[in-house]
Amino acid sequence: MSSGSKVNFEQPEEEDDEDMPEDEEFLRRMREKQKYGRRKSVSAEGYDPDKDDEDDDAEERIVNPKSDEQRNRLIAACQKVLLFNRLDKDQFNQVLDAMFEHVCQPGDSVINEGDDGDNFYVIESGNYDVYKVINGDNLKVASYDNKGSFGELALMYNAPRAATVSSVDGGTLWALDRQTYVRIIVRANAKKRRMYEQFLQNVHILQTLEEFERQKVADAMEPKEFEDGEIIIQQGDTKLDYFYFVMEGEVKYVLTDDDDVEKEIKRDTAGGYFGELALIQDKPRAVTVSSVGVTKCGCLDVQAFERLLGPCKEIMKRNVDLYAKELEQVSSKQPAEASSPETSN
Repeated sequence: MSSGSKVNFEQPEEEDDEDMPEDEEFLRRMREKQKYGRRKSVSAEGYDPDKDDEDDDAEERIVNPKSDEQRNRLIAACQKVLLFNRLDKDQFNQVLDAMFEHVCQPGDSVINEGDDGDNFYVIESGNYDVYKVINGDNLKVASYDNKGSFGELALMYNAPRAATVSSVDGGTLWALDRQTYVRIIVRANAKKRRMYEQFLQNVHILQTLEEFERQKVADAMEPKEFEDGEIIIQQGDTKLDYFYFVMEGEVKYVLTDDDDVEKEIKRDTAGGYFGELALIQDKPRAVTVSSVGVTKCGCLDVQAFERLLGPCKEIMKRNVDLYAKELEQVSSKQPAEASSPETSN
């Protein structure tokens, strides 16, 4: 489940919403419980996303030893979990270190409705059914088929389990303890969200967005780090996957002409952005963009770009003629004029 999306208890991401019970009232009650009288637990203090970094670093980091084979399987399972997309490399490795293997037998109950939340679970293999007591009947409300994750709601809201999850045919899960989940997933993501919001306030094209719209953009952004000289966008590539904001570091734009001669067009630093031209025009990438030194970018996938940046597209489209002029100048070996942070691939 991606950060910023509506939280649905024990819900597989691809499940049909019509088959899922309503949970808005449940979430409202959980928020009220947190506000007026949170249930006490050994981890209750861990829910403050504003806790100082020094205190965060002082917390014990849990490490469960794994073989290389186990870690490789774990990485493969976790790469499918959208909840982890906003973690940086160090945070992701801490999560991997803390997770432990949980083998299920057919019929095992992994979590039980009403119990305290102890772990978050990532499915490596197996089928799992989700049950909830509704009007006195224990009803099946969802199922997982060899992928997905569950158990986050009780950890996020320090609340009882909202449903029961049982193994159908046995399988393998990877579990993450409450302490690590809160310290990294909840708190670190909250800090990263605020950082993104502050950054986006200073991006010129986003000045047309309302504050709540920028918040949605911040929720949808994924971090990506690139080493020195790493190609981020390749000229001619037809795979139009991401739109990029430069958050730290520097990128350079290089055009390769018909004679395979490479010509640098410009460079961008923090506050610049690129990748929108190909998405707007639905054409191959116009230039190659690579990192200069270690560079960190915030990225929006194509769907998020289309959904969230609609109000900014008119401004972006105005730059199309400028892009064409820059490319024409470079191709004709005329020096391109210095460009603003708005000009990009």
